Amino acid sequence: MIRANPDLFELEVLTAQNNADLLIEQAIAYQPNAVVIVNDEKYAQVKKELESFGIKVYAGSSALSSVVQMDVIDLVVTGLVGYAGLHPTLKAIEAGKAIALANKETLVVAGELITQLAKEKGVNIYPVDSEHSAIFQCMVGEFHNPIEKIILTASGGPFRGKKRNELERVTPAQALKHPNWNMGSKITIDSATLMNKGLEVIEAKWLFGLHADQVEVIIHPQSIIHSLVQFEDGSIKAQLGLPDMRLPIQFAMTYPDRIKTDFPRFNFADYPSLTFERPDTETFRNLALAFAALAKGGNMPCILNAANEVAVSEFLNERIGFLEMSEVVERCMEKIDYIGDPQFDDYVETDRITRIKALEFIK
Repeated sequence: MIRANPDLFELEVLTAQNNADLLIEQAIAYQPNAVVIVNDEKYAQVKKELESFGIKVYAGSSALSSVVQMDVIDLVVTGLVGYAGLHPTLKAIEAGKAIALANKETLVVAGELITQLAKEKGVNIYPVDSEHSAIFQCMVGEFHNPIEKIILTASGGPFRGKKRNELERVTPAQALKHPNWNMGSKITIDSATLMNKGLEVIEAKWLFGLHADQVEVIIHPQSIIHSLVQFEDGSIKAQLGLPDMRLPIQFAMTYPDRIKTDFPRFNFADYPSLTFERPDTETFRNLALAFAALAKGGNMPCILNAANEVAVSEFLNERIGFLEMSEVVERCMEKIDYIGDPQFDDYVETDRITRIKALEFIK
């Protein structure tokens, strides 16, 4: 987006967890004020490569939470994966920065805290996930009209239509073959288990101020309709387009304007049939668990998220099976202490304890 629109955007900070080579490459190309490499072991490499360019180099997660507060920053695009996005997003909101949010776990873990703080600070949170961007786009010009419900679409992942007995021997390589989207390994596995959609359900509740029964999920294998909004008069609005994350990213960065692009265009003649199915929550238990966590509230979504992050990591490392991921999450939800009105420290402790217990359950 920045490369295509240099007159609109100036890059101030770039961060990475481990990918020092790409961070260096992009920093040299865009000359930001500062970069952060979260993995301390990569600091020396990044520092040496960028020394002659006058770019400040920081390391560690605490630096991540500090740089987002810099005065020169207007918009923070939060593209971290998992729980790691919570603290820097919180600090950016405290500093009054607008947020383009691609880290759904921030709202899954601490949705009430984050949305309340954003309201107090007058900070806008623009959704970047394609489904939530679709809802947001459908709501433009309709903010005064109450929503009856929203419908989040899901591709169904690589195992759509499979039953439990067919999933017992699924390998990480098979689960990483998503039919429509090119995503990182964690999100791709979440898509295969439908946990990604479950996390999006919880995120939607907080982004759009909804109750659990106002969020519905439908399987749409073609991934052309990115989500829908039904208003109180029964009318439904949908946002359509080819699967391309550049569009929701750009919309979040340029809102309320739409700027011209050369992205490929959707043609109805190329998709004569758009189909829809109910999700199979018996086979793909994670979606049902996410709805249960949302209904329970408190720190339960935090438990769900932490247990899932551990389970996905263990599956990718071939220490548990595909179906066992849901079992780990469900057991943590049953065994970890419930807190009805958690504060920030409670979320931190819940995340810590859940990760320990999840590993114990796996052993």
